[in-house]
Amino acid sequence: MLRSAVTLERQVLDALPITIYTVDLDGRITFMNRSWLRFAQSNGAPQLCDEGAVIGASLWDSIRDPAVREQVEQAMAALREGRATSLSWEFPCSSPTEERIFLMQVSALADGPSITGYAFSTVDITPSHRSREVLIDTGMVLARTISVDRVLHEVSRQLRRAMACDGVAIALADDDSAALRLAHHTGFAEPADRLEQRLSAGWLEALATGQVITARTADGIEITAPMTSSEGIIGAVTLSASVPPAPHRAEETRRVLATIAAETAAAIERAWLVRRVGHKRRLEAIGEVSAGVAHELRNPLFGISSAAQLLRFRVRDDPVVEKNVGRILREVERLNSMVTALLEFGRPNAIALAPGDPDAVWDEVLENQRGRLESRALVLHRQRPDTPARCAIDPEQLAQVFINLLVNAVDAAPEGSDLTLQSTLLPTGAWRCRLHNGGVAIPPDLLPRVFEMFFSTKTGGTGIGLALCQRIIEEHGGTITLESAPELGTAAVIVLPGAA
Repeated sequence: MLRSAVTLERQVLDALPITIYTVDLDGRITFMNRSWLRFAQSNGAPQLCDEGAVIGASLWDSIRDPAVREQVEQAMAALREGRATSLSWEFPCSSPTEERIFLMQVSALADGPSITGYAFSTVDITPSHRSREVLIDTGMVLARTISVDRVLHEVSRQLRRAMACDGVAIALADDDSAALRLAHHTGFAEPADRLEQRLSAGWLEALATGQVITARTADGIEITAPMTSSEGIIGAVTLSASVPPAPHRAEETRRVLATIAAETAAAIERAWLVRRVGHKRRLEAIGEVSAGVAHELRNPLFGISSAAQLLRFRVRDDPVVEKNVGRILREVERLNSMVTALLEFGRPNAIALAPGDPDAVWDEVLENQRGRLESRALVLHRQRPDTPARCAIDPEQLAQVFINLLVNAVDAAPEGSDLTLQSTLLPTGAWRCRLHNGGVAIPPDLLPRVFEMFFSTKTGGTGIGLALCQRIIEEHGGTITLESAPELGTAAVIVLPGAA
């Protein structure tokens, strides 16, 4: 019976995937399992592969590195003196093909109160160590404030290094519609549009459940993790691998991907915040300069206007003078309008946000501007959500934005044509409106500049109106964009976040 128990004990130790060996107080080897023998053979030590030759040999003869020997000696001393019952540390071990990382654990063997020897065990932790390294490296890289494009590139590189995957695809939520759009991909053979269409179901499922999901494909496996933040949905990231991770490593793979996805979401959110803050500071600087310039121009313009009026009174019978004085006064009036706009941009009224429905603001604006539409024989087609939106708005300043956009749309639309105003509620609770006209499209090279100060595509325009609109909408926490394409006309799109 005793022989059977010993045999079973030895079988169990030999079956373990970790190396186990024991030594006496002098460091002579008293036992090892078969994993230890295989480990010695794989690391180029054939003299240690015969169990009969190893028993009784000195542990110190197999340790060539003085630093490793000192570490083992210090651990054995701590156990012998009762300062610890077990100690562990990691150590690298190079083979002819690669460097692997092992976890060493040393425990004391006791016979009653006396220490009689030491038990050593080692386990290969290379995959987990690599995952940990990738998490640390990714965290360090993303801790710095970098652009969104750089974030996506770095995350893709680290994921391919950590997961040994074939492809990485990252989707981001669209600011306007909250729809997921493919923002970065590498390692996929199919075109971007088809890839986005195929992966979108997995992205939506991961975001809906808040969990990492796994899907089998004809080419292998795809693992998707959601990217969210305190502000809502950021996007999702998908890995594609032709060789699925081993079953015992599948959960670790999911955990690492979820951690990197969370780090990525935080880095993207930080990049967006820095961009918004930088833009706001530029607008504030422009506003200060604008207000100063406007203040300096106002008095000279008043003087020019007064002089022109006096000249018109003195030489009323001279048609040439009358013509030129009229031209002067028209230009002064245009400059006065610009000065007023500059002052409004540079010294805006403090915004006062309160819960409200932006569509109610549109109702009032459209009612007041009905004559402008009728003068051009324009027909406005309106669509709005069944449920009123609830956003934090300043009705007076928001009306100023809507009036500016409506005036631009009326001026650009062909006489007798249609305008479309469509407002919807997004899944995130945000409110989105789109005002479209069928006029001549804005050239593609000019479209990125439409919100710049003093840039205008309208004859006689000051180039301040849209910049002011952008400032007001951003103070509401929203976004404003222009879409324009030949034969499709131009649309202004506003998105305002829902009130908490």
